[in-house]
Amino acid sequence: MTSLLLVLLASSPAAPSLPEILQQRIAQVKGASVAVAYLNLGDSRDTVFLGAEASFHAASTMKVPVMIEFFRQVDAGKLSLDQPVPLANRFASIVDGSPYTLDAKEDEDAALYERLGQAVPASELLKRMITRSSNLATNTLIARVDAKRVTRTLRALGARSMTVLRGVEDAKAYAKGLNNTATARDLATLLAALEQGKAASPRSTQAMREILLAQELNTLIPAGLPPGTPVAHKTGQISGVLHDAAIVYPPGRAPYVLVVLTRDIPEAPVAEALIVDLARQVHAHAVRPPAKP
Repeated sequence: MTSLLLVLLASSPAAPSLPEILQQRIAQVKGASVAVAYLNLGDSRDTVFLGAEASFHAASTMKVPVMIEFFRQVDAGKLSLDQPVPLANRFASIVDGSPYTLDAKEDEDAALYERLGQAVPASELLKRMITRSSNLATNTLIARVDAKRVTRTLRALGARSMTVLRGVEDAKAYAKGLNNTATARDLATLLAALEQGKAASPRSTQAMREILLAQELNTLIPAGLPPGTPVAHKTGQISGVLHDAAIVYPPGRAPYVLVVLTRDIPEAPVAEALIVDLARQVHAHAVRPPAKP
């Protein structure tokens, strides 16, 4: 009887691994390009990278390194969170310096345009850039920190290929293919550095966590988690592109980083459902009971 049981156990198919589970779900969306990076910050052996080196249009995920660079310049004494920043809807294209403006109707934070001509504290612009994905705040802050410095900071923190070239809605740059880019691995590396206190000073990294935790756009990774799970994250979306990059804090467990980048999914609800399902599957893996010896 014991021998039969051993034979049955040996012949039983092994449970699918997390990469297999994720790949099965991704395969349900025909033609989609999807990248996933998962890092368990409590166990360096527990990682998953699927297409994580592939380059995607960064969309609004590029606002995370802009925030980090601003705080690093605060740490260096070059900028201040309290400094008033004049708000103007006029920016220079990186192609030829010609002026362009942002469309309030295309901005998640249209209310900020009501304050054009006024000075707004830098701290408020940072919060609106992340929590409401304000394009106006983003372009205003990039003009202060310099996109080239943002990219240098990315390299310094171990993000090998993510690049920030410009602000949002620079149509001439877009037409020439001069876009901000990201990989799932680089965004995961960046968020891990932030969570581990390596991205800036302890005070600044704590402030950045609080901003990311206050995110108001929560229909992607947070929607796949148990209600009330703290998530520090930033989404990104343009036509056919939908992303989310997060630090997740399961109660009683070490935090983990999850980044999901998608493109070539014309229907936004399909991409949204995919990211939610992947987040749910990763979370189930991250909080699974320890294996019995």
